[in-house]
Amino acid sequence: MAGRFIVMNISRRSFIKRTLAAGVSSGLILSGANKIALAGEKNASKVGTFIDLTKCDGCKGQNIPACVQACRTQNESKFPNPVENIQNYWPQKKHEDWSDKRNVTNRLTPYNWSFVQTVTVDGQEISIPRRCMHCDNPPCANLCPFSALEQTPEGITRIDPDVCFGGAKCRDVCPWGIPARQAGVGLYLKVAPKFAGGGVMYKCDLCYDRIKAGLLPACVEACPQGAITFGPKEELRKLAYEKAEKIKGYVYGDKENGGTSTFYLSPVPFEKINEQLLKQKASQPNPEAPGFPTMPVKEENFLDTANGMAQALFIAPVATAFAAGITAYRTMKGKEDE
Repeated sequence: MAGRFIVMNISRRSFIKRTLAAGVSSGLILSGANKIALAGEKNASKVGTFIDLTKCDGCKGQNIPACVQACRTQNESKFPNPVENIQNYWPQKKHEDWSDKRNVTNRLTPYNWSFVQTVTVDGQEISIPRRCMHCDNPPCANLCPFSALEQTPEGITRIDPDVCFGGAKCRDVCPWGIPARQAGVGLYLKVAPKFAGGGVMYKCDLCYDRIKAGLLPACVEACPQGAITFGPKEELRKLAYEKAEKIKGYVYGDKENGGTSTFYLSPVPFEKINEQLLKQKASQPNPEAPGFPTMPVKEENFLDTANGMAQALFIAPVATAFAAGITAYRTMKGKEDE
């Protein structure tokens, strides 16, 4: 069975123009839909995904899970093509280069924006599709000093590769360390290649281009088990808890980092899943390396901490000034629509 979608009564044009405060539209669950049936001019809701771990089997027997392969195929044109002989950037004596590891699919990289983790808990094998959670109040977007990240009215967090300096602040404040960095690409090469930034950060944008075109995210459409559902966020939250009650299961993503638009359903506690993921991470050659997210339960949002609020106050004027400069530059280049 293909991925699932909850239809929203909105036009494609309205879908990308509504405000963050827009209300939730009523929806109808469809299975195996290739196109999103959109009509009318009602307010767009925030969207999200529901990932049912009782259905996901990691696509056993396949070299690459279907959702991961679909994500790679869909986003291949966006993957970085770095310059040769990448230089280190001050003050570091290293850089992150994944260009010779483009085929890696068992972790997050600039060329692999989703992957599937597998753990065994209480005798049950649990497969967990992982990628950006698309938080309600994303620290990554609010604390980027270059204003390279935005949260769309639909609640999707996106990175602008034409603005990103690869400073990795977004990854540092993400509880899951999701964004991946590739050196040798991006604006820093034109501005200060030896002193500023470190490339460009990459992560899932929930196939925003497909959503605007009235299509499902690639991972949702490709899932053979129908384990991933896409639609209005509040409808999916309700669905997650209803199913959790029926199986006496557990929901993840509703409270974590102050709330996200990705809801997982598991038959086993996420605390136990996180224990196994921590063990897996510790077994890596470099346990501190990003790309292997764990699942901390009820993780606090960095913006709610004293340190987070202080950083937000400091970064806000810098980010605003930088964003104004980029807007002016694009206007001069005739790219004001971007």
